[in-house]
Amino acid sequence: MSAVVGARMLDGVRQWLAENGTEPTPARVAEALRAQGRVLGDTEVLGAAAQLRSELVGAGPLEPLLADASVTDVLVSAPDKVWVDRGGGLELTGVTFRDAAALRRLAQRLAAVAGRRLDDARPWVDARLPDGTRLHAVLPPVAVGSTCLSLRVVRPRAFTLAELADAGTVPPGGDRVLRALLDARLSFLISGGTGTGKTTLLSALLGLVGPKERIVLAEDSTELRPEHPHVVRLESRPANQEGAGLVGLDDLVRQALRMRPDRLVVGEVRGAEVIHLLAALNTGHEGGCGTVHANAAGDVPARLEALGTAAGLDRAALHSQLAAALSVVIHLVRDRAGRRRIAEVHVLERAASGLVVTVPALRWGKEAFTEGPGWGRLSALLEGGARGGAV
Repeated sequence: MSAVVGARMLDGVRQWLAENGTEPTPARVAEALRAQGRVLGDTEVLGAAAQLRSELVGAGPLEPLLADASVTDVLVSAPDKVWVDRGGGLELTGVTFRDAAALRRLAQRLAAVAGRRLDDARPWVDARLPDGTRLHAVLPPVAVGSTCLSLRVVRPRAFTLAELADAGTVPPGGDRVLRALLDARLSFLISGGTGTGKTTLLSALLGLVGPKERIVLAEDSTELRPEHPHVVRLESRPANQEGAGLVGLDDLVRQALRMRPDRLVVGEVRGAEVIHLLAALNTGHEGGCGTVHANAAGDVPARLEALGTAAGLDRAALHSQLAAALSVVIHLVRDRAGRRRIAEVHVLERAASGLVVTVPALRWGKEAFTEGPGWGRLSALLEGGARGGAV
Protein backbone atom coordinates (compact mmCIF):
# COMPACT_ATOMS: atom_id res chain seq x y z
CA MET A 1 0.00 0.00 0.00
CA SER A 2 2.85 2.39 0.74
CA ALA A 3 3.99 2.07 -2.90
CA VAL A 4 0.52 3.18 -4.00
CA VAL A 5 0.05 6.00 -1.52
CA GLY A 6 3.14 8.16 -1.45
CA ALA A 7 3.75 11.72 -0.32
CA ARG A 8 3.31 13.06 -3.87
CA MET A 9 -0.05 11.31 -4.26
CA LEU A 10 -1.21 12.57 -0.86
CA ASP A 11 -0.32 16.14 -1.82
CA GLY A 12 -2.11 15.67 -5.15
CA VAL A 13 -5.28 14.49 -3.42
CA ARG A 14 -5.14 17.45 -1.01
CA GLN A 15 -4.80 19.86 -3.92
CA TRP A 16 -7.64 18.21 -5.88
CA LEU A 17 -9.98 18.34 -2.90
CA ALA A 18 -9.08 21.98 -2.22
CA GLU A 19 -9.62 22.99 -5.85
CA ASN A 20 -12.96 21.20 -6.02
CA GLY A 21 -14.13 22.42 -2.63
CA THR A 22 -15.31 19.01 -1.49
CA GLU A 23 -15.32 17.16 1.79
CA PRO A 24 -12.88 14.23 1.98
CA THR A 25 -15.54 11.50 1.93
CA PRO A 26 -14.38 8.03 0.85
CA ALA A 27 -16.06 8.45 -2.55
CA ARG A 28 -14.45 11.86 -3.19
CA VAL A 29 -11.04 10.64 -2.02
CA ALA A 30 -11.35 7.71 -4.43
CA GLU A 31 -12.28 10.14 -7.21
CA ALA A 32 -9.29 12.31 -6.35
CA LEU A 33 -7.04 9.25 -6.52
CA ARG A 34 -8.22 8.39 -10.01
CA ALA A 35 -7.69 12.00 -10.99
CA GLN A 36 -3.98 11.52 -10.28
CA GLY A 37 -3.73 9.53 -13.49
CA ARG A 38 -2.91 6.20 -11.86
CA VAL A 39 -4.75 3.08 -12.98
CA LEU A 40 -5.83 1.32 -9.80
CA GLY A 41 -8.11 -1.62 -9.18
CA ASP A 42 -11.20 -1.25 -7.04
CA THR A 43 -9.58 -2.99 -4.05
CA GLU A 44 -6.51 -0.77 -4.28
CA VAL A 45 -8.62 2.36 -4.63
CA LEU A 46 -10.72 1.49 -1.57
CA GLY A 47 -7.65 0.66 0.50
CA ALA A 48 -5.78 3.75 -0.61
CA ALA A 49 -8.88 5.90 -0.06
CA ALA A 50 -9.20 4.65 3.53
CA GLN A 51 -5.52 5.36 4.21
CA LEU A 52 -5.63 8.78 2.60
CA ARG A 53 -8.82 9.78 4.39
CA SER A 54 -7.19 8.77 7.66
CA GLU A 55 -4.23 10.99 6.75
CA LEU A 56 -6.51 13.87 5.81
CA VAL A 57 -9.14 13.92 8.56
CA GLY A 58 -8.26 11.20 11.07
CA ALA A 59 -5.22 10.53 13.20
CA GLY A 60 -3.27 8.91 10.36
CA PRO A 61 -1.11 5.96 11.47
CA LEU A 62 -2.23 6.55 15.07
CA GLU A 63 -5.90 5.75 14.45
CA PRO A 64 -5.66 2.01 15.24
CA LEU A 65 -3.93 2.83 18.52
CA LEU A 66 -6.54 5.39 19.53
CA ALA A 67 -9.28 2.90 18.65
CA ASP A 68 -7.77 0.31 21.03
CA ALA A 69 -9.91 0.41 24.18
CA SER A 70 -6.94 -0.57 26.36
CA VAL A 71 -4.78 2.41 25.30
CA THR A 72 -4.76 5.43 27.60
CA ASP A 73 -1.85 7.40 26.09
CA VAL A 74 -0.18 7.61 22.68
CA LEU A 75 3.23 9.31 22.70
CA VAL A 76 5.23 10.10 19.56
CA SER A 77 8.82 11.28 19.98
CA ALA A 78 10.04 10.64 16.42
CA PRO A 79 8.59 9.30 13.14
CA ASP A 80 9.71 5.78 14.10
CA LYS A 81 9.18 6.09 17.87
CA VAL A 82 5.50 5.69 18.75
CA TRP A 83 4.74 4.54 22.28
CA VAL A 84 1.50 3.55 23.99
CA ASP A 85 0.42 3.00 27.57
CA ARG A 86 -2.12 0.25 28.21
CA GLY A 87 -1.95 0.58 31.96
CA GLY A 88 1.22 -1.44 32.41
CA GLY A 89 3.86 1.10 31.42
CA LEU A 90 5.04 2.39 28.06
CA GLU A 91 5.33 0.01 25.10
CA LEU A 92 7.09 0.76 21.81
CA THR A 93 4.79 -0.02 18.88
CA GLY A 94 5.55 -0.90 15.29
CA VAL A 95 3.66 2.16 14.02
CA THR A 96 5.77 4.62 12.02
CA PHE A 97 5.32 7.81 10.04
CA ARG A 98 6.65 8.22 6.53
CA ASP A 99 8.94 11.03 7.61
CA ALA A 100 9.26 13.97 10.01
CA ALA A 101 7.14 16.15 7.71
CA ALA A 102 4.22 13.70 7.95
CA LEU A 103 4.37 13.80 11.75
CA ARG A 104 4.48 17.59 11.74
CA ARG A 105 1.48 17.77 9.38
CA LEU A 106 -0.56 15.51 11.63
CA ALA A 107 0.24 17.58 14.72
CA GLN A 108 -0.71 20.79 12.93
CA ARG A 109 -3.94 19.34 11.56
CA LEU A 110 -5.01 18.02 14.96
CA ALA A 111 -4.27 21.44 16.45
CA ALA A 112 -6.43 23.05 13.76
CA VAL A 113 -9.26 20.62 14.53
CA ALA A 114 -9.04 21.78 18.16
CA GLY A 115 -9.20 25.38 17.00
CA ARG A 116 -5.61 26.16 17.91
CA ARG A 117 -2.59 27.46 16.04
CA LEU A 118 0.60 25.42 15.72
CA ASP A 119 3.45 26.81 13.63
CA ASP A 120 6.94 28.31 13.93
CA ALA A 121 5.56 31.41 15.65
CA ARG A 122 3.59 29.33 18.19
CA PRO A 123 5.49 26.03 18.37
CA TRP A 124 3.43 24.24 21.02
CA VAL A 125 -0.22 23.54 21.72
CA ASP A 126 -2.25 22.10 24.59
CA ALA A 127 -5.85 21.45 23.61
CA ARG A 128 -8.78 19.06 23.58
CA LEU A 129 -10.02 17.37 20.41
CA PRO A 130 -13.78 17.14 19.72
CA ASP A 131 -13.92 13.54 20.97
CA GLY A 132 -12.36 14.55 24.29
CA THR A 133 -8.82 13.36 23.55
CA ARG A 134 -6.21 15.61 25.18
CA LEU A 135 -3.63 16.88 22.66
CA HIS A 136 -0.18 18.25 23.33
CA ALA A 137 2.37 18.90 20.60
CA VAL A 138 5.71 20.69 20.29
CA LEU A 139 7.43 21.52 17.00
CA PRO A 140 11.17 21.72 16.26
CA PRO A 141 13.45 23.41 17.06
CA VAL A 142 11.84 23.69 20.50
CA ALA A 143 11.42 19.91 20.37
CA VAL A 144 14.91 18.84 19.40
CA GLY A 145 15.08 16.58 16.39
CA SER A 146 11.41 15.88 15.76
CA THR A 147 7.86 17.00 16.44
CA CYS A 148 6.66 15.52 19.75
CA LEU A 149 3.00 14.55 19.98
CA SER A 150 1.14 13.36 23.08
CA LEU A 151 -2.47 12.15 23.08
CA ARG A 152 -4.32 11.33 26.31
CA VAL A 153 -7.42 9.27 25.47
CA VAL A 154 -10.61 9.92 27.42
CA ARG A 155 -12.84 6.87 27.30
CA PRO A 156 -16.62 7.41 27.27
CA ARG A 157 -17.17 4.92 30.10
CA ALA A 158 -15.82 5.41 33.60
CA PHE A 159 -14.30 2.55 35.55
CA THR A 160 -16.20 1.35 38.58
CA LEU A 161 -14.61 1.10 42.00
CA ALA A 162 -14.95 -2.69 41.77
CA GLU A 163 -13.00 -2.69 38.50
CA LEU A 164 -10.25 -0.58 40.05
CA ALA A 165 -10.08 -3.03 42.94
CA ASP A 166 -9.79 -5.92 40.49
CA ALA A 167 -7.00 -4.06 38.67
CA GLY A 168 -5.10 -3.60 41.92
CA THR A 169 -5.50 0.18 42.17
CA VAL A 170 -7.50 -0.24 45.38
CA PRO A 171 -6.35 -2.91 47.88
CA PRO A 172 -8.80 -5.58 49.07
CA GLY A 173 -11.35 -3.99 51.37
CA GLY A 174 -10.17 -0.49 50.49
CA ASP A 175 -13.39 0.22 48.62
CA ARG A 176 -15.28 0.22 51.94
CA VAL A 177 -13.10 3.05 53.25
CA LEU A 178 -13.60 5.09 50.08
CA ARG A 179 -17.36 4.56 50.15
CA ALA A 180 -17.44 5.63 53.79
CA LEU A 181 -15.47 8.76 52.89
CA LEU A 182 -18.14 9.73 50.35
CA ASP A 183 -21.02 8.86 52.68
CA ALA A 184 -19.47 11.02 55.42
CA ARG A 185 -19.28 13.92 52.93
CA LEU A 186 -15.63 14.56 53.73
CA SER A 187 -13.79 16.99 51.48
CA PHE A 188 -10.77 15.39 49.83
CA LEU A 189 -8.10 15.75 47.18
CA ILE A 190 -6.56 12.99 45.08
CA SER A 191 -2.86 13.67 44.58
CA GLY A 192 -0.19 12.07 42.43
CA GLY A 193 2.03 12.54 39.43
CA THR A 194 1.06 12.62 35.77
CA GLY A 195 -0.54 9.41 34.59
CA THR A 196 -1.07 7.89 38.03
CA GLY A 197 -4.84 7.58 37.56
CA LYS A 198 -6.11 10.55 39.56
CA THR A 199 -8.94 11.36 37.14
CA THR A 200 -9.89 7.70 36.76
CA LEU A 201 -10.22 7.22 40.51
CA LEU A 202 -12.11 10.48 41.00
CA SER A 203 -14.61 9.55 38.26
CA ALA A 204 -15.18 6.18 39.91
CA LEU A 205 -15.77 7.77 43.31
CA LEU A 206 -18.17 10.37 41.94
CA GLY A 207 -20.18 7.54 40.44
CA LEU A 208 -20.92 6.41 44.01
CA VAL A 209 -22.45 9.74 45.05
CA GLY A 210 -26.16 9.48 45.82
CA PRO A 211 -28.38 9.85 42.74
CA LYS A 212 -30.32 12.75 44.27
CA GLU A 213 -27.16 14.85 44.66
CA ARG A 214 -26.14 17.45 42.07
CA ILE A 215 -22.47 17.29 40.98
CA VAL A 216 -20.97 20.38 39.37
CA LEU A 217 -17.63 19.83 37.63
CA ALA A 218 -15.17 22.62 36.80
CA GLU A 219 -12.35 21.50 34.49
CA ASP A 220 -9.74 22.87 32.14
CA SER A 221 -10.68 20.11 29.70
CA THR A 222 -13.49 17.60 30.07
CA GLU A 223 -11.91 14.42 31.44
CA LEU A 224 -14.09 13.42 34.38
CA ARG A 225 -16.91 11.14 33.23
CA PRO A 226 -18.72 9.86 36.31
CA GLU A 227 -21.61 7.43 35.86
CA HIS A 228 -24.13 9.63 37.64
CA PRO A 229 -27.58 10.92 36.67
CA HIS A 230 -27.07 14.56 37.68
CA VAL A 231 -23.79 16.04 36.48
CA VAL A 232 -23.24 19.62 35.32
CA ARG A 233 -19.99 20.19 33.39
CA LEU A 234 -18.18 23.51 33.08
CA GLU A 235 -15.05 23.84 30.94
CA SER A 236 -12.52 26.65 30.76
CA ARG A 237 -11.76 28.45 27.50
CA PRO A 238 -8.49 29.96 26.25
CA ALA A 239 -8.23 33.45 24.84
CA ASN A 240 -8.71 33.84 21.10
CA GLN A 241 -6.13 35.16 18.64
CA GLU A 242 -6.88 38.72 19.79
CA GLY A 243 -6.36 37.77 23.44
CA ALA A 244 -10.05 38.07 24.35
CA GLY A 245 -12.59 35.57 25.61
CA LEU A 246 -10.52 33.87 28.31
CA VAL A 247 -12.54 31.88 30.85
CA GLY A 248 -10.32 30.52 33.62
CA LEU A 249 -10.87 27.74 36.10
CA ASP A 250 -11.26 30.31 38.87
CA ASP A 251 -14.15 31.83 36.89
CA LEU A 252 -15.78 28.42 36.63
CA VAL A 253 -15.51 27.75 40.37
CA ARG A 254 -17.21 31.07 41.11
CA GLN A 255 -20.02 30.25 38.68
CA ALA A 256 -20.34 26.70 40.04
CA LEU A 257 -21.05 28.07 43.51
CA ARG A 258 -24.15 29.79 42.13
CA MET A 259 -25.48 26.57 40.62
CA ARG A 260 -26.52 24.89 43.88
CA PRO A 261 -23.93 22.11 43.87
CA ASP A 262 -24.23 19.26 46.35
CA ARG A 263 -20.70 18.29 45.33
CA LEU A 264 -18.32 20.90 43.92
CA VAL A 265 -15.54 19.22 41.97
CA VAL A 266 -12.42 20.84 40.48
CA GLY A 267 -10.84 18.54 37.93
CA GLU A 268 -7.34 19.74 38.73
CA VAL A 269 -6.37 22.41 41.26
CA ARG A 270 -3.54 24.26 39.57
CA GLY A 271 -3.96 28.01 40.04
CA ALA A 272 -6.02 30.82 41.52
CA GLU A 273 -9.10 28.59 41.74
CA VAL A 274 -7.61 27.16 44.95
CA ILE A 275 -8.73 30.32 46.78
CA HIS A 276 -12.35 30.00 45.64
CA LEU A 277 -12.41 26.25 46.26
CA LEU A 278 -11.15 26.58 49.85
CA ALA A 279 -13.57 29.43 50.47
CA ALA A 280 -16.44 27.29 49.16
CA LEU A 281 -15.50 24.32 51.34
CA ASN A 282 -15.51 26.68 54.31
CA THR A 283 -19.04 27.94 53.62
CA GLY A 284 -21.19 24.84 53.79
CA HIS A 285 -20.21 23.05 50.57
CA GLU A 286 -19.42 19.67 52.08
CA GLY A 287 -18.01 16.77 50.12
CA GLY A 288 -16.07 18.87 47.63
CA CYS A 289 -13.14 17.25 45.91
CA GLY A 290 -10.60 17.44 43.11
CA THR A 291 -7.12 16.40 42.04
CA VAL A 292 -3.73 18.02 42.46
CA HIS A 293 -0.25 17.22 41.21
CA ALA A 294 2.12 16.33 44.05
CA ASN A 295 5.02 13.96 44.63
CA ALA A 296 3.61 12.72 47.94
CA ALA A 297 0.55 13.23 50.12
CA GLY A 298 2.74 15.10 52.61
CA ASP A 299 3.61 17.65 49.91
CA VAL A 300 0.00 18.68 49.26
CA PRO A 301 -0.17 21.52 51.85
CA ALA A 302 3.01 23.04 50.43
CA ARG A 303 1.67 22.66 46.90
CA LEU A 304 -1.58 24.42 47.81
CA GLU A 305 0.39 27.07 49.69
CA ALA A 306 2.43 27.80 46.56
CA LEU A 307 -0.72 28.08 44.43
CA GLY A 308 -2.46 30.27 46.97
CA THR A 309 0.53 32.57 47.44
CA ALA A 310 0.82 33.02 43.67
CA ALA A 311 -2.86 34.00 43.64
CA GLY A 312 -2.35 36.63 46.37
CA LEU A 313 -3.40 34.76 49.53
CA ASP A 314 -0.87 35.02 52.36
CA ARG A 315 0.50 31.89 54.02
CA ALA A 316 -1.30 32.18 57.34
CA ALA A 317 -4.67 32.83 55.72
CA LEU A 318 -4.30 29.90 53.34
CA HIS A 319 -3.42 27.44 56.11
CA SER A 320 -6.33 28.70 58.20
CA GLN A 321 -8.70 28.07 55.31
CA LEU A 322 -7.07 24.76 54.48
CA ALA A 323 -7.39 23.57 58.09
CA ALA A 324 -11.14 24.08 58.07
CA ALA A 325 -11.82 23.07 54.47
CA LEU A 326 -10.02 19.83 53.66
CA SER A 327 -10.07 16.51 55.53
CA VAL A 328 -8.34 13.81 53.46
CA VAL A 329 -5.66 13.35 50.79
CA ILE A 330 -5.60 10.15 48.71
CA HIS A 331 -2.23 9.70 47.04
CA LEU A 332 -1.70 7.61 43.89
CA VAL A 333 1.57 6.28 42.46
CA ARG A 334 2.75 4.11 39.61
CA ASP A 335 4.98 1.25 40.67
CA ARG A 336 8.00 0.06 38.71
CA ALA A 337 5.84 -2.29 36.67
CA GLY A 338 3.67 0.65 35.60
CA ARG A 339 0.66 -0.35 37.73
CA ARG A 340 -1.36 2.43 39.33
CA ARG A 341 -2.32 2.09 42.99
CA ILE A 342 -3.32 4.06 46.07
CA ALA A 343 -0.10 4.43 48.04
CA GLU A 344 -1.45 6.35 51.05
CA VAL A 345 -4.47 8.01 52.59
CA HIS A 346 -3.61 10.98 54.82
CA VAL A 347 -5.67 13.14 57.15
CA LEU A 348 -4.92 16.82 57.70
CA GLU A 349 -4.00 18.24 61.08
CA ARG A 350 -2.84 21.61 62.30
CA ALA A 351 0.64 21.59 63.80
CA ALA A 352 1.73 23.69 66.79
CA SER A 353 3.20 26.18 64.31
CA GLY A 354 -0.27 26.83 62.96
CA LEU A 355 0.56 25.25 59.61
CA VAL A 356 -1.40 22.31 58.24
CA VAL A 357 0.39 18.99 57.86
CA THR A 358 -0.77 15.60 56.68
CA VAL A 359 -0.62 12.44 58.80
CA PRO A 360 -0.62 8.94 57.25
CA ALA A 361 -3.84 7.14 58.15
CA LEU A 362 -3.66 4.22 55.72
CA ARG A 363 -0.89 2.75 53.58
CA TRP A 364 -0.98 0.36 50.67
CA GLY A 365 -0.89 -3.34 51.52
CA LYS A 366 -1.27 -6.37 49.27
CA GLU A 367 -3.94 -7.89 51.51
CA ALA A 368 -5.50 -4.67 52.80
CA PHE A 369 -4.69 -1.12 53.85
CA THR A 370 -2.37 -0.99 56.85
CA GLU A 371 -3.16 1.54 59.56
CA GLY A 372 -0.93 4.54 60.27
CA PRO A 373 -0.83 7.09 63.10
CA GLY A 374 -3.69 9.10 61.59
CA TRP A 375 -6.12 6.17 61.43
CA GLY A 376 -7.83 7.08 64.69
CA ARG A 377 -8.70 10.54 63.39
CA LEU A 378 -9.84 9.23 60.00
CA SER A 379 -11.96 6.55 61.63
CA ALA A 380 -13.65 9.15 63.81
CA LEU A 381 -14.36 11.34 60.80
CA LEU A 382 -15.83 8.43 58.85
CA GLU A 383 -17.99 7.27 61.73
CA GLY A 384 -19.11 10.76 62.65
CA GLY A 385 -20.20 11.60 59.13
CA ALA A 386 -19.01 15.16 59.66
CA ARG A 387 -16.92 17.33 57.41
CA GLY A 388 -14.21 17.40 60.04
CA GLY A 389 -11.65 19.82 58.69
CA ALA A 390 -8.25 19.90 60.35
CA VAL A 391 -8.46 21.70 63.67
